[in-house]
Amino acid sequence: MGHMLALVKPGYEDLAFRQELLADKETMSYNAKWGGTIDFSLKRWKEWYGEWVLYPDRKYYRYLYSAVYNAFVGEIAYHFDNEYECYICDVIVKSCYRGKGFGRIGLMLLLDAAKEQGITVIYDNIAVDNTAVRLFEQCGFREIWRNEDFIMLERIL
Repeated sequence: MGHMLALVKPGYEDLAFRQELLADKETMSYNAKWGGTIDFSLKRWKEWYGEWVLYPDRKYYRYLYSAVYNAFVGEIAYHFDNEYECYICDVIVKSCYRGKGFGRIGLMLLLDAAKEQGITVIYDNIAVDNTAVRLFEQCGFREIWRNEDFIMLERIL
């Protein structure tokens, strides 16, 4: 089944979707070891929106919008991580939309956006028990190291 998927720079009022996404236990089950759901209450919106959307410094953030469902189905992002001194990417698809190819398409759109911004290598650190590792490997990422908590994957752009 083909899906139209578009990247959308969210408006401030659209942050309600992010709040819902991060509060959904099933969607955030991959993050269970680190607390599961994430508080993204209204009081956090202004600062976060300025940092990630209005004035991003070495950051990129977009919603995944499905024309088929006429809805946001997930989010993609990358940022420069000072601890690892590299760009780390992030793809979250709302649990009710998983298994429809949105993660793969979203990841490929994210890689294209990073490449357009001059990024030559991007990484992701994925929990060792997260089935998304396979998706990343199918999209050209390779494991460069792991520990008891997560696997670091690398993709040359």
